[in-house]
Amino acid sequence: MVTFPPNGYTPAHRHPGSVNAVVLEGTVRSQMEGGPPTAYTVGQTWFEAPRALHMFAENPDPVHPAKLLATFVADTNCGPLMLPPDEN
Repeated sequence: MVTFPPNGYTPAHRHPGSVNAVVLEGTVRSQMEGGPPTAYTVGQTWFEAPRALHMFAENPDPVHPAKLLATFVADTNCGPLMLPPDEN
């Protein structure tokens, strides 16, 4: 479960495995490398391939939090689930 406070922001990063995300509350703006920034609302989903560059994720609402459920599929003992953007 990932909760973004009002105006919450996550900078560029990668994940060692794939990620499926679904918005449970509010709006989450997200951009994957090579794609446009996209606003996802309740019930909408996106997929991140293993080690794909996630440019950013944010809650654009200045008042209300946003929440998403992220399901990670990665190898056992893969290390941290969030990697720096330059780690390939």
